[in-house]
Amino acid sequence: MSRLEFVVTGVRVDATALAPTLRFRLHIDAPGQRVQSILLRCQIRIEPERRRYDDAEQVRLLDLFGEPRRWSETLQPFLLTHVTTPLAGFADSTDVDLPVELSYDLEVAAGKYLHALRDGAIPLLLLFSGTVFHHGAGGVQIEQIPWDREARYNLPVTEWTAAIDAHYPGTGWLRLSRETIDALQAYKSREALPTWDAAVNDLLAREPAG
Repeated sequence: MSRLEFVVTGVRVDATALAPTLRFRLHIDAPGQRVQSILLRCQIRIEPERRRYDDAEQVRLLDLFGEPRRWSETLQPFLLTHVTTPLAGFADSTDVDLPVELSYDLEVAAGKYLHALRDGAIPLLLLFSGTVFHHGAGGVQIEQIPWDREARYNLPVTEWTAAIDAHYPGTGWLRLSRETIDALQAYKSREALPTWDAAVNDLLAREPAG
């Protein structure tokens, strides 16, 4: 069985990617082994209980976790994303990039959580699996990476923000029904408002009827 160990040593924004992407730098140890290639799979989870939240963040996280007094029950790990990537062969150890494409969809838990944070770190758990190919006495041998291979990493919020801003500077995304978009567009035209932001801000500024 391949005895692989994984450590995240850093992260950088991939400004050339077609979508917001972070490249996690992985150090992989395989003592005494010559690996032909790896098809690596990684599940990345957020562990929200591993950091503190200021008052403003607590307000922004109400929709996700409820009242802070309940956080001992609701602050549970949840999925950020899955990644699959091929890795070239190596002997003993190697350092590779794990490209992670990001979403800013505010309807999913990860999007809501990440949007709520302004500084500090995002506590991540990376769970590794996949297939290892290496040469053996009878030719190419195939083994599975044990399911207990994992690594924790505190991703700076500034790195996530930089990756999003490289593609969507100063903006976010909301998914609306076509009926809502049509109604908002009609309101924008009727009030002669120049942008979608102006239309939404105008509606927010209006006092509730009655």
